[in-house]
Amino acid sequence: MGIKTLLKKGRIPEGVKEVADREGLDIEVLKLGILQGKIVIPRNKKRDNIKSIGIGYPLRTKVNANIGTSTDQIDKNLELKKAVAAEKAGTDTLMDLSTGGDISEIRREIIRKTHVPLGTVPIYQAAIEAAAEKGGMVNLTEDEIFEVIEEQARDGVDFMTLHCGVTLDTLKRLKIEGRVMDIVSRGGTFLVTWMLYNKKDNPLYTRFDRILDIAAEYEVTLSLGDGFRPGAIADSSDRAQFFELSILGELTERAWERDVQVMIEGPGHIPINEIEMNVQMEKELCHGAPFYVLGPIVTDVAPAYDHIVSAIGGALAASFGADFLCYVTPSEHLGIPGVKDVHEGVMASRIAAHAGDIAKGIKGAAEWDREVSIARKKRDWDRQFELIIDPDKAKEIRKKVAPHVEDVCSMCGEYCAIKLLNDALKKE
Repeated sequence: MGIKTLLKKGRIPEGVKEVADREGLDIEVLKLGILQGKIVIPRNKKRDNIKSIGIGYPLRTKVNANIGTSTDQIDKNLELKKAVAAEKAGTDTLMDLSTGGDISEIRREIIRKTHVPLGTVPIYQAAIEAAAEKGGMVNLTEDEIFEVIEEQARDGVDFMTLHCGVTLDTLKRLKIEGRVMDIVSRGGTFLVTWMLYNKKDNPLYTRFDRILDIAAEYEVTLSLGDGFRPGAIADSSDRAQFFELSILGELTERAWERDVQVMIEGPGHIPINEIEMNVQMEKELCHGAPFYVLGPIVTDVAPAYDHIVSAIGGALAASFGADFLCYVTPSEHLGIPGVKDVHEGVMASRIAAHAGDIAKGIKGAAEWDREVSIARKKRDWDRQFELIIDPDKAKEIRKKVAPHVEDVCSMCGEYCAIKLLNDALKKE
């Protein structure tokens, strides 16, 4: 029995209590948010070793880290190291996007070795297995897609990206308008390729009730994917993107009728001046369901620095009401990320999420900054390192050039403004 169903029956699941305690939120407020669909707690009924994470307002903005093999790098142990590094860096969730090697075994091993909710994109595995076994992803049958979805649910996957709004009607809008980058979603491209070859609409849309059956049985949260998200600033906020979003809004209501939890995925590459409008459109068209954004990436010119680009977009998106940020690493658009890239991506997104939380007035956000500032004023370095977001890196930087005066840093040295003023005030 799912979280929403239990709450309707007057029972408070342990995961709901856990989230309320961690976020310092009244349990009745949390309960109402879940029942209204504005908050989700992704947790498969088969997972008993994970931290319950709440996503949605008025909770803290959450961060996801993507990991997974590719056809050019198939190393399960490396992906496990990335998963552990992401969890250590403070990611709230993980997504396994593996496309190389034994995808099922990699996923199961990540579930065994980590303690945060795990998401997947089932169409990856379904299409790749069809290509290997049948000579092409276009030979995939509809039933095989749902078999993979059920297999992953049975394994304990907590949330799934399903591109249910990728339809022939949405594709018409894309063709009419034209784009610089067309479709950049891998899952969206797999489905469009299948649809055009088989001359059939997307089974994730036409057979959505089958998805709801599986989600309800295993308590899987649906993350309705944006297969037509813009992959270039020039393509942002077009007809295809918003037509797909309107379909996802309709499907959200159908999921809620079955007490299935839903969040909505969003762009993508959009300029800064369109972020607020994109968040508002999602909240309106999808009835307040939590919004999960990739970045957003606010300029196309900075590969190798896209973690910074996405942190800029993520901070703004969070401040305007986005609930969940998918990290972007320095390797985005260039190659598969390594362990260090994963760490940097998580940190950049966590900083963005926190900056957004200050703007939204999330409980405890501004207080955290105040505590750091008090420790800085006191030049209490132990306390600063205890509080700041990445103490290991901060300590490493401080040690590079040690100050002659122990309680300051080497930037100002003996002329530290804080110390000089404090000493002057003591003499009065």
